[in-house]
Amino acid sequence: MAVPCLSLEGKVAIVTGSRRGIGRAIALLFAEAGADVAVCDYVAGDELNNTAEEIRKLGRQALAIQFNISDKASVTNLIQKVEAELGDVDTLANAAAVLRVNPSIDFSEEDWDIVIDTNLKGTFLMNQAVARGMIKRRKGSIINIASTDAFNPIPNQVAYNCAKIGVRHLTNTLAFEWGRYNVRVNAIAPGCVHTEMMASYGIDDAVTAAEIALGRMGEPIDIANTALFLASDRASWVSGVTWRVDGGTNMGPLSMWPEDQL
Repeated sequence: MAVPCLSLEGKVAIVTGSRRGIGRAIALLFAEAGADVAVCDYVAGDELNNTAEEIRKLGRQALAIQFNISDKASVTNLIQKVEAELGDVDTLANAAAVLRVNPSIDFSEEDWDIVIDTNLKGTFLMNQAVARGMIKRRKGSIINIASTDAFNPIPNQVAYNCAKIGVRHLTNTLAFEWGRYNVRVNAIAPGCVHTEMMASYGIDDAVTAAEIALGRMGEPIDIANTALFLASDRASWVSGVTWRVDGGTNMGPLSMWPEDQL
């Protein structure tokens, strides 16, 4: 018997941080699977509009909306606009993120606030806002993007580490509270993925790939594929999970193993 494809046909999705990188990949894959998608970002302009236009080329409806994920009024306005123009929200994928790198002893209060407000506070505000309608309708899927830093913190990224472990526990808490309403809340913890944010910090592809069991860095589509499963009805009994998608990074660096044992 043929196995049905993952489908989001007839559903409405919001994807934050979707002008590029992981968010863009999720938005486009959701559209390919049949969803109408609102793409949202703090930065407006050609990149965000181009993502929306690519979705329309796939035959789906799209909205491109600039908003501030760390401001409750802005988040509320976003949800109202999406519901008015696309309909009730079935799926939320939170990919909005910022990273600041500095030794903890020198980490500024300003950078701490930016990272925590975007990655953790913003994730909570978006979850809370979409869940109000999902709870009333007794259905919905929320996907938060955490990080493997939530399991293994990286030096010089103190705020990002704390924000992402916060996302992990936020996901568990909300899954527990909202499960009785058939609202599923999960998270994806990407490993080292080729994105503009990663490139801006001078990640060495060859060195990084050598520490990953599958021998390569991830691509945004690797994370999007997992998000599509979690958004789909195929994951109807999956909630409260933070799913590591890291190419086997969690098994430890390959350099610790003698070559004749690999």
